[in-house]
Amino acid sequence: MPSPPPAWVQALKPAGPQGSELLQQERAQSNINVDKLAEHLHGRETLDTQDRLVKLLSSEKVFDKAENHTSGRTERIQRALARGKRLQQLSEKNNWSKEEYHMANDLIGEPTPYGLHASMFLVTLREQGTPEQHKLFLERAEKYQIIGCYAQTELGHGSNVRGLETRATWNPEDQTFTIHSPTLTASKWWIGSLGRNANHAVVMAQLYVGGKNYGPHPFVVNIRDMETHQPLENIYVGDIGPKFGYNTMDNGFLLFNHVKIPHVNMLARFCSIDKATNKYMRPASPSLVYGTMTWVRSNIVLNAGGVLAQGVTIATRYCAVRRQFQDRDATGNVGENQVLNYKMVQIRLLPLLASMYALHFTGKGMMRLYEENQARMKGNAVSDQEQRGPGPEQLRAGADLLADLHATSCGLKALASTTAGEGLEVCRRACGGHGYSSFSGIGPWYADYLPTLTWEGDNYMLTQQVARYLLKSARAVLDGKGTQNDTSRILQAYLARREKGASFDILSEDSDIVAAFAWRTAHLTFEALKLRDVEKRSWNSLLVDFWRLSTAHSQYLVVKNFYEAVSSEQLAAGLDPETRTLMYKLFRLYALHTMEREGAEFFASSAVTTRQLRLTQENAVMKLLDEVRPHAVSLVDAWKIPDWKLDSSLGRYDGEVYPDLFRRAAQNPVNDLVFDPYPWNEAVLKNSQPKSKL
Repeated sequence: MPSPPPAWVQALKPAGPQGSELLQQERAQSNINVDKLAEHLHGRETLDTQDRLVKLLSSEKVFDKAENHTSGRTERIQRALARGKRLQQLSEKNNWSKEEYHMANDLIGEPTPYGLHASMFLVTLREQGTPEQHKLFLERAEKYQIIGCYAQTELGHGSNVRGLETRATWNPEDQTFTIHSPTLTASKWWIGSLGRNANHAVVMAQLYVGGKNYGPHPFVVNIRDMETHQPLENIYVGDIGPKFGYNTMDNGFLLFNHVKIPHVNMLARFCSIDKATNKYMRPASPSLVYGTMTWVRSNIVLNAGGVLAQGVTIATRYCAVRRQFQDRDATGNVGENQVLNYKMVQIRLLPLLASMYALHFTGKGMMRLYEENQARMKGNAVSDQEQRGPGPEQLRAGADLLADLHATSCGLKALASTTAGEGLEVCRRACGGHGYSSFSGIGPWYADYLPTLTWEGDNYMLTQQVARYLLKSARAVLDGKGTQNDTSRILQAYLARREKGASFDILSEDSDIVAAFAWRTAHLTFEALKLRDVEKRSWNSLLVDFWRLSTAHSQYLVVKNFYEAVSSEQLAAGLDPETRTLMYKLFRLYALHTMEREGAEFFASSAVTTRQLRLTQENAVMKLLDEVRPHAVSLVDAWKIPDWKLDSSLGRYDGEVYPDLFRRAAQNPVNDLVFDPYPWNEAVLKNSQPKSKL
């Protein structure tokens, strides 16, 4: 640790007013009940659990964050394993629930090598394993007696799961499967927890029975010796190396050379090989095989609001503390203006503040939909008589039960993670030069979150899944076979009023805002259907149209969920009138700002007039910025993100930005090194460090 600064440096203070004073003023000017709003968002029990876990974790030396930003990857990944081990020990000692474990893992603020074991590996075993396989694999995995990962993505294939090259061939003579990587591009790649930690993997491989390919299926494969932890024979496995972020996770590669595994290692809740007949037993619905992906996407939607909230909290607090220039129109010597008072900063940050609330309520709705579908799946068998059509818009046979959930999870995963990821970068830039420092807390968080925009389905590719669903729904509506779900209803409502046109009062009626978003989605759906079915345009030529359609539909879902949340009896019962009014203003800010940015599509669909769009831009959005601005700091405070989790100089709750930034810089271990800067000396460092001269 470097020597502390001399006394005269330690005595210096930032120029006034102090950050703590500015944040105190910000909080005093807002009349909303922050604690009540926090309870409405997260629940009292969740907030109490968070306080308890922060107190426990911050007292443990292994979780100290002082060196997070100054250590190299080799040190960080070893420390991450130590943290993962201690977390599991604490979980067992304190008998944590799954929710408590995941909250504690989230509070640490960086991925641990157990991350994929605790999520996708356990979920896949639980959801797709038989009772026999639960006893053989899941029970041991839950006790961490085996450490696993989910090996789907390959060097040559990511989003295109049907294109995976790894093979699993059924051997009837000894009733085993042979797992094999026939090409270099068949190497499993990017697999979290695989590089150095996992000793088992759920491997997605093309199932071959009697020379016929039955598509990708999950297999449990032991990849490392349970004692020595060395790779087993004919298995080549390792870490893929440093990444843009996420460097405490050992993302790995994996190749197989004709590795045999027993019959029981094929996860067989939904499909299996009959050992007596060597016949492939079909799943009730082929889509059930991909249940893990749907679960992960649903969780990404749920978490996106919290991810964005970290960046918005840091940027909002810092922009309230940071002062630059004088207001050009102010009279007298008023001093420098808070950055948050500038409209150019408000238009970047406050819609993101509204977005984090919108995504939070949408994420909760997404998880309710997932849980409802899980319950329906367990109670219903689905016919698989329908054959898959040749067009890429034809869903897999028997997928109707899951179609709505699948499309919703794909579209919202794409929109929510893009909003959060790109929003974090907006927050970083709003912090000016200091936003580029790792000590800001945004850059490292942004780098670690970025892969979410690609994994579990690339965000651009996923939009095709939404378009397929909407086109199929539109065909059904036109044939008089629409269901009673929300998608069919908005398509039917559009057809009923299309000739008369829309008439939505978006500036006065909140419900009309939702209706305008629904109208735009329906209009784009039928336009895309005409291009595909009537004009016979190729699928590839319509991909941009499909991306716009998916984005429109997903924005509609967010607006609808947000409106239902702020209109709910639960919100009315839990919040005072001032806070409820502010929630409506956040809803309008999110919806109208989105409408303004997508104005061309709203106008082309006749959902709004040019005058409405102009008034939205010139009056409504600007007025909402003025109305939300006094409450900005209180609105981020309501998320109750602990300083220990934020690990940010700029986003400190107490506003002591500049002292903390200077303290971290002074403690930087690089300042322990004494360089030899002269080019004629071979040594990079001086042999001994000179005594400090105070």
